[in-house]
Amino acid sequence: MRHLLAWLLLVVMSAIFFFLMELGDLPAAMLISCMVAGIVVGVRGGDISVPPFAFAGAQAIVGCLIAASLTPAIFPVLMAEWHVFALSVLATILASSLLGWLISTWRVLPGTVGVWGSAPGASTAMVLMAGAFGADQRLVAFMQYLRVIMVSIGAALVARLWVDTSGVELPSPVWFPPIESAAFGVTMGVAVLGAGIGAVVRLPSPHFLGAFILGCVVHLGFGAEFQIPHWLMMLSFALVGWTIGLKFRGETLRHAARALPQVVLSILALMAFCGGIAFVLAHEMGIDPLTAYLATSPGGMDTVAIITASTDTVDISFVMSMQALRFLFVLLMGAPIARLVARMVRT
Repeated sequence: MRHLLAWLLLVVMSAIFFFLMELGDLPAAMLISCMVAGIVVGVRGGDISVPPFAFAGAQAIVGCLIAASLTPAIFPVLMAEWHVFALSVLATILASSLLGWLISTWRVLPGTVGVWGSAPGASTAMVLMAGAFGADQRLVAFMQYLRVIMVSIGAALVARLWVDTSGVELPSPVWFPPIESAAFGVTMGVAVLGAGIGAVVRLPSPHFLGAFILGCVVHLGFGAEFQIPHWLMMLSFALVGWTIGLKFRGETLRHAARALPQVVLSILALMAFCGGIAFVLAHEMGIDPLTAYLATSPGGMDTVAIITASTDTVDISFVMSMQALRFLFVLLMGAPIARLVARMVRT
């Protein structure tokens, strides 16, 4: 009965937080609201947890979701401006790695949390992979999702210097769309098979990365279409958020509170650095300032999509190609870079 009451409290609180975050148009509302509700229940002693198979399935669905979001249209833009993309992405990665190294070296947060938490993009992926490498997922999530919120708000504020985005909104999602048997079947097959392959070959965060890699091959290589209904996507986000949040205890929360000023400063420093890259792109290469800023913004792709849809002056292909390239680089190289920086911290 106590466990049932704890689950009931968790679900009700998650729904309330989700409703409030949706009213405020905050990004990753389901993920963050469920994580916050999980933190409250976990800190208050709620002795419940998400079953491992459910968490594994949620990771696999998130991997399919990310693979399905990539389109072949980004390749021509990447080929034409590859040097600009490469230099900008590498500079951002180096800056974020330096910040992560400083946070870990100065013991602002324990272990290698600062390294994983400073990665500029792929927030959910970094949280999932951080746990596979021994970092505290709870504190990594605290850093990553705080950055997502700050960067998204910052991008929206900067955009208002050029354009009015108040009338631009994403279409309301259809929670229960008709199931397309072929596309939905491909999605489920990739999720199950990819997660299994990832576990067999011992990938870091095997269920997520296995589904993502297989999904990219199937989607980009063979043109297969995926269908991830909104209810399934939200359920996956909720399971990931609950899994992370329920692991919080009072000591973890005190760590996060003590580190809040330093973490905020590190996020602002990364945003300022990316703004500097945008300034160089705008003044040295003639790229539209708003296009340059949105392209180099370290996260908040939902906000970027809304803003780019609001005006013809923004080069949508350039913005989304830059965001996608950095996302892929962080996703594929985040673990090796984090391990390298972690070794530097320990030595």
